[in-house]
Amino acid sequence: MVGMVRRHLETVVLIVSSLLLAGGAVAWWTSAPDAATALWVAGTILGLILALAATLDAARHRRPTVDVIAVLALAGSLAVDEPLAGAIVTLMLATGQVLEARADARARRELGLLTARAPGTARRVTDAGILEVPVDDVGVGERLLVRAGEVVPVDGRLVSAATFDESALTGEPAPVSRDAGDDVRSGVVNAGPPVEIVTTTAAADSTYAALVRLVEEAQARSAPFVRSADRWAVVFVPVTLVLAGVAWWVAGDPVRAVAVLVVATPCPLLLAAPIALVSGLSRAARMGVVIKGGGALERLAAATVMVVDKTGTLTRGRPEVADIVTAGGDADEPLRLAASLDQMSAHVLAGPIVAAALARGLALERAGEVEEIHGQGVVGTVAGRRVRVGRAGWILTGDAPPWVARVRRRAALDGSMTVLVEVDGVAAAMLTLQDPIRPDAPRMVRALREAGITRVVLATGDRPDVAQAVGRIVGVDEVLADCTPADKLAALAREAERGATVMVGDGVNDAPALAAAGVGVALAARGATASSEAADVVLTVDRIDALARAKAVAVRSRRIALEAVAIGMGLSLVAMVAAALGLLGPTVGAALQEVIDVLAIGIALRAVMPGRERTRALGAEERAVLERLRVEHDGLGPLVERVATVADALSVQAPDLAPVRDLAHALETELLPHERADEQRLVPIVARALGTREAVAALSRTHAEIEHQVARLGRLLDGGDDDAETVVEARRLLYGLYAVLRLHNAQEDADAFGLLPASGG
Repeated sequence: MVGMVRRHLETVVLIVSSLLLAGGAVAWWTSAPDAATALWVAGTILGLILALAATLDAARHRRPTVDVIAVLALAGSLAVDEPLAGAIVTLMLATGQVLEARADARARRELGLLTARAPGTARRVTDAGILEVPVDDVGVGERLLVRAGEVVPVDGRLVSAATFDESALTGEPAPVSRDAGDDVRSGVVNAGPPVEIVTTTAAADSTYAALVRLVEEAQARSAPFVRSADRWAVVFVPVTLVLAGVAWWVAGDPVRAVAVLVVATPCPLLLAAPIALVSGLSRAARMGVVIKGGGALERLAAATVMVVDKTGTLTRGRPEVADIVTAGGDADEPLRLAASLDQMSAHVLAGPIVAAALARGLALERAGEVEEIHGQGVVGTVAGRRVRVGRAGWILTGDAPPWVARVRRRAALDGSMTVLVEVDGVAAAMLTLQDPIRPDAPRMVRALREAGITRVVLATGDRPDVAQAVGRIVGVDEVLADCTPADKLAALAREAERGATVMVGDGVNDAPALAAAGVGVALAARGATASSEAADVVLTVDRIDALARAKAVAVRSRRIALEAVAIGMGLSLVAMVAAALGLLGPTVGAALQEVIDVLAIGIALRAVMPGRERTRALGAEERAVLERLRVEHDGLGPLVERVATVADALSVQAPDLAPVRDLAHALETELLPHERADEQRLVPIVARALGTREAVAALSRTHAEIEHQVARLGRLLDGGDDDAETVVEARRLLYGLYAVLRLHNAQEDADAFGLLPASGG
C-alpha cells in the first residue's frame, strides 16, 4: 500500500488538497468558520511541505529554483492569517504536478510501446522438431519458425515470401510483403501464415534489442525532467522578492507582500514549458524518432547547421542492380543463372543480384559445385551450365570485349560497381550496381531548410566525383569528400562557428562526430551500431525525411513552450503589480493565478496536437494505388535501360533499325500506357498529398515530353530507310529519350514514391 501511495503521490496530494479546500468551503457556508480555517490551514501546510521539499532538493543539487516563491507565499499566507489563499496555492501546485506527471508518462508510454512487445522466447527449427528456447540463446545461422501473429525475435533472412506488420518500427499501418531472401528485422509481426527465417545476428545485436536499449536510455535521460523554470529563477526570484518588499515598505502592510508572492507562484514556468517539450517527445516517438530527453529536443529546435554522412544516410546504404548489359539477347537468363549461383554466396553484392532476379519473377535453381574465391567472385554449376560471377579482371583472360569495355567506362563515370557473368566460358552479361539516393532525401533537405536549417554540409569518405553527384541531387551547400572520422570532427568544429550543429550518420565511424555535435542523429532502422549509442536522436524508421518532421515538431514544441511562458508570466507580472498596489488581496490573487495557470497549461498542451504539415498523409486506397504504380514503374526499368543499349549498338557502317523498331513497339505498348496511367491516377494523388497542383507540374510536363519523343521516334521509323542518316537520327532520339526517362524516374521516386514507406529489407 505504501508503494502504491508513493507511485501515485501526485494524485494523492491533488485529491487531499482538493478535499481540504472544498471541505473548508462547505464548513464556511455552513457557518463553521473555525473548522473552515483549520481545513485551509492544513491544506496550506501540505503545500508548504511539498514546496519546501522541492526547494531543499534544488539546494542540495546547487540548482536555482522558483519553488522558493511558493514556500514564501504559503508561509506568508499562514503568517497574515490568509489560509484560504494558501489552500488555493496548494491546489494549484498539486494540479500542476499531476499534469506534469501525466505528460511525462504519456511520452514514456509512447517510447515504451517498443519495449513492452519484446519477445522472450524463439522457436528453433531442429531435426527433432520445433524447440522453444530463450531468445538470448539464439545465434547466427539458426532456423527459426515465426507463427502467425508472433513478433520476429531476431534479425534474419526469409526462407519464403511473407507479410509483416511493421507498424511498431515504422509507424506505417499497412502490412508489407517481403520476398524470399529479403532481410527481416526483429520487432515486426508476422501478418501471414507461419514462416521460417535464417538468423543473421545474435539476439543481443538484433534491431529490436538495440531499440529496447535506446528507449531505456531515452527514458533515463528524460527523467527527472529538468524544469525550464530553473533557468529563469536567477532573474524572476529576485524581482519578485524586491516587488513584494517594496509593496510592504510603501504600504506598511505585510498582506500586500503576501499577495504579490501568491500571484507570483510561477506555475507557467514550472509546468507549461516542460509539458510542451514532453509533448514534443511524445509526438516525435509516434513518428519513429526517439529523442533522448527534453534537452536534446530543445537543441534540435535551435540547430541551424547540419552535417550529414552519405552512405546509408542520403543513400540506401546497400547496392542495387541498376543496369544489365548483355553481349546480345535477353538479359533475364544470365541474371537468373547469376542469381541462382549467388544464392549460395555471402558476398555483399550477392543479395542485390538475387533480389533483382526475384523482382523480375525469375525462377531460381539450386547451384552445385559452388566455390567462392575471396575478393574475386563465385563459380558453380546451374542447370548443367558452368557459371562464374565476379570481377571482370578475374573472369576475362585477354582484352575485354568492346561491349564490356563500354559498360565499365560508363560505370566509372557513374561511380557504379560492375559484376561480370560468364556462362560456359563466354561473357554473357555485365551488371552495374549503385547505392541509390534515398527518394526522400531531397525532400528532407528542403523541409529542414523550412524548419530552420540554414546550411547543409555533406561529409563522406567516398571519392569526390560520387560525393559531388549526390550533393548536387540532394541540394547541399558544400561537399567534403575523402573524409576520415577526424576530418568529420574538424568539419563540425568549423561549422559550429556558424551556428548550433546537427550531425546525421549511421555507421560506426560516425559515432565520434555524433557525440561531438550539438545534436547527433543516428539511423537505426536496420540495426543499431555505436552511432545509435552516441546519438541524441535515433530514427527507428527507414526514412530520412522523418528527421525533418522531428525538427519541425521540436521547433513547434519550443515555440509553444515560449508562448505559454510569455503569456502566463506576462499575466502574472500584471497581477503582481496589481497586488503591490493593493488592488488584489491574497485570496483573490490566488484564484486569479489559478486561472492564469490553467490558461498557460492549456496553451502548452497544444503541443500534443499535430501541427499543420505541408505533406498530407496518404489514405489506404491512395497508398494501394501508388504501390501498384510503383510495381509497374520498377518493372519498366529494364525497358528504360534497353533504350540506351539499343542506341549503343547502332552503327552507321552496318545500318540495321530492326532492334529500334522492336523497341519502339515496346515503348508504345508498355511504357506509354504506364505514363498515361501515372498522369491520370498518380499525379492527382501526389498533388493532394503535397497540397498543390503546382508541386507536380514537372511530372506532368515530362509525361508529355516522353509521349512526344516516342511519337517522333515512330514517325522517323515510318518514314525513313535503314541508312546511315536515319541511324544517326534514331540514335540521337534514343539518347535524348533515355535522358528524359532517367530524369522522370528520379522525379517520380522523389515526389511520388518517396511518399510511400521504404521498401526492401
